[in-house]
Amino acid sequence: MLEQIRQLALDAGSAIMEIYNAQEPIQVEHKSDNSPVTKADIAAHNVIAAGLARIAPDIPQLSEEAPPAWDERQAWQQYWLIDPLDGTKEFIQRNGDFTVNIALIRQGVPVMGVVYAPAKNLLYYAQDQQAWKEEGGRKQQIHPGDAIPPVIAISRSHQDDELKDYLMELGDHETLVVGSSLKFCLVADGTAQIYPRFGPTNIWDTAAGHAIARAAGANVIDWNGKILDYTPRESFLNPGFRVMVF
Repeated sequence: MLEQIRQLALDAGSAIMEIYNAQEPIQVEHKSDNSPVTKADIAAHNVIAAGLARIAPDIPQLSEEAPPAWDERQAWQQYWLIDPLDGTKEFIQRNGDFTVNIALIRQGVPVMGVVYAPAKNLLYYAQDQQAWKEEGGRKQQIHPGDAIPPVIAISRSHQDDELKDYLMELGDHETLVVGSSLKFCLVADGTAQIYPRFGPTNIWDTAAGHAIARAAGANVIDWNGKILDYTPRESFLNPGFRVMVF
């Protein structure tokens, strides 16, 4: 099934890039939480929703663009967790740092994930304890790696005082500024060693990247040391967390 999900992410990426490459301004609307949404978010959602319904009709879906009510999902043991276009702000700015995120959650654990950055032609995918990266027609299995000084992946759009304090306490390091869920993948492939996050995220922002980091051999834990858990709960918000290798 991973190969089918990989292809589905590529198809969603193609739908996004049609709008991204169009010679016209990107039309932006705002949802009730004031987060931006574009035609590309909806187009990618429609591609993924239809594809997953065809590939695995018995597995329910939770997408950022169509989150089911709590009473519908509270007993789910397995479900798809989807962000059709992660990094909408980056998409609007046309800087390339946006991704398609698809994850399979089983008993609260992200056991399969695909992260595709269509503007970069960069694809990561994982299942269980194996993760891969495809770039420029080349496929390779990935693992975290050490570096001195360590490289810290930080968000392009979410740099707060807590992050600044953390980086100051960290000592000698380099930073790599990246948008979307690619930060998980950079730890997974050894490009970065830590991705710290203090500001709010939703479960669809992290699940696919978490699956890839986990499969590659990295850890995704909150600031109390607990692994991020995707067991259904009423709120979609994550606690703060860090992606790193022990």
